[in-house]
Order: sequence, then structure tokens, then C-alpha cells
Amino acid sequence: MNIKTPLKGRGAQKNTPNKFLNDIYETRNDFLEYCRVEGEEADNNRTQYIPIFPKTIVNKVTSADVGMMYSMNPYQGCEHGCIYCYARNTHEYWGYSAGLDFERKILVKKDAPKLLEAKLKSKNWKACTIVLSGNTDCYQPAEKENKITRACLEVFLKYRHPVGIITKNALVLRDLDLLVELNKHRLVGVNISVTSLNEETRRILEPRTTTIKKRLETIKVLSDNGIPVNAMLAPIIPGINSHEILNLAKAFSDNGARSFGFTVVRLNGAIGEIFTDWIQKTMPNKADKVLHQIQECHGGSLNDSRFGIRNRGEGIVATQIHDMVRLAKHKYFKGKEYPKLNTALHEAYKTGQMRLF
Repeated sequence: MNIKTPLKGRGAQKNTPNKFLNDIYETRNDFLEYCRVEGEEADNNRTQYIPIFPKTIVNKVTSADVGMMYSMNPYQGCEHGCIYCYARNTHEYWGYSAGLDFERKILVKKDAPKLLEAKLKSKNWKACTIVLSGNTDCYQPAEKENKITRACLEVFLKYRHPVGIITKNALVLRDLDLLVELNKHRLVGVNISVTSLNEETRRILEPRTTTIKKRLETIKVLSDNGIPVNAMLAPIIPGINSHEILNLAKAFSDNGARSFGFTVVRLNGAIGEIFTDWIQKTMPNKADKVLHQIQECHGGSLNDSRFGIRNRGEGIVATQIHDMVRLAKHKYFKGKEYPKLNTALHEAYKTGQMRLF
């Protein structure tokens, strides 16, 4: 095994140290050479699915600039492997690395539907849109077999409770029947993330995600069925996809999206090291330029944790991005509006059926 050979089908190319642990696992060059000589695998690069059993599933979102109040995540870690993903840092709370572990050690919450039902039946719970998922993709490959997200949608429908969905996987169309039923009561909205129209860019940025063609088709199918879709150009990475803003917005609009949102990339915590290592291996000719432009958006740093600024950036490069987004919205989304979901029905369905008296 050549230590410079990128791992196929993965975003991160290494495991960064977990800041909460004293011990560090290091893959040394002499070990890799030994494996090469002996014809052994130093790393089988396989995904592990690990069941976990949390006591609660609905999380209150305290970040003021995220745009949601409550979220739930059927899975922790994400096999999609998006190199820029802000959720990588959360894997350290589980004792793993934000690097390859995030993509290869997927924590599965099979009790999520039961925990959600208990939450929605609680006397103290007042209906407020819960987002699947605020952290990791609820339609990542693990969902195909586990069907946890589908079971949660059945719970939302049973209790007439509003749900938002964020995904970049066409697997969401498997549950079109439930989405149509939810939408009859204005209980669902779907956010589809599309970061590039270039398939090669998609492949290296998000190695195990649905193709761009299928994502745009997903927006169209959902929209044709009356389900409101907000497209997400997230994140915009200067020097990689920042030149695609107008073309992406047009593609979103042409396929029926009612709105689109964006964020400027930020590389907090371990993600800065993971992204830097990745771009130096995958885009060596433009690595310095991209990293410098990201720093330009965040006061000279790859990291930015300031509410209200961290997702928007500041400075010349960020201003250019914002100007282009405003132009795109004026040109392709004028008069379009993403609707608010219905919170009025749930109270009457807390027992699982409509109260008559």
C-alpha cells in the first residue's frame, strides 16, 4: 500500500486525533511498508454499523443562525463522506475521529421511531417543526436497509406533526407515498443539497452521494407532486464551486424548487486539518488558492464560530458570493416562496387519533 494513494470512495484521507482522548492511534509508515511486503491489508476501508440506544431523540437547537428549533438524527456519522461536513466534529463526542471514523463508523438509532412517538405524545410538547436531520443525512446508505427514517415519517403522519427533511440522497423518493400524505396537511418540506453541477467535483467532494442528475430529478419529482422543495447550495467553497452559483440557481428553479439557501464554507475544529490534508492530495495545484480564499472569508482563519457571521463569511470574497446569490434569487426565484408548515393539527392527534370532543 502506497501511503500517498488516496482511499477510494472516501472524503477524509486520515483519522485526526480526538480532542477528548489522551491516546492517539497512528498508522506508521513502517507498518504500511510491512503490510505491503507481506501482502496484507493495512486498512480494509469497510463501513461498520454500530447500534446505539439513546434515551431521547429530539434535540433543541440552540444555535441562533441555523434556521431550525428542533432536529433529530436517526444516524450519527455519515457514509456520504462530504469532506467539508460540519457534523464531523460531533463524532468526537462518541469517542471516534472526525476523519475516516465519521464515514466508516455509523451509529444506528433503531429506537428512534419509538422515542419520537413518546415525544410527540408528551403533554408538554407543543408542535414545532422537527428537522430530519440537523446533523447527518437521514437518507444516507444505512437507511436503505434500516428504514428508520421511513418509520419516523409514519409517526409524524400518525400524529399530524410537521417535519422538515434535509438530504442529498435520491432515496427520499422511496418514501414519496408518505410525503404526499404529509403534504396534504402541509406537514412536510424537503431541503435538497446540491453543491455542484460538475460530476467530477461532486465525486471528490461528496464521494458516496447521489449523482447531481439524480438530485435534480429528485427536486423535480417532489415538486411535481406538490411537495415544497428548498434547494441548498451548501457550502459555497471559493475556488471550487463559487463560480457555479447562477447555474445552480437556474437548475434549482427549472426543476421546481421554491427557494434556495446557501452557506459559505467554514472549517471549524478538526475539519480544517481534514480538509487541508484532502485538498493537498486531491487538488494540489489549487490547494493554496482555495485555502487562502476560505481564510479571506473568515478574517484570515479557516475557523469561525461567531453566530451570524460563521455561515455567511465576511470580506471581499464573501461579499462577491453574497452579491451573486442576490442576483440569482432575483433572476430565478422572484415571486417564489417556501411555505410555513402547519402546526395546528397535532394537538388533536396526541392520542394517535382525532379527538371528537
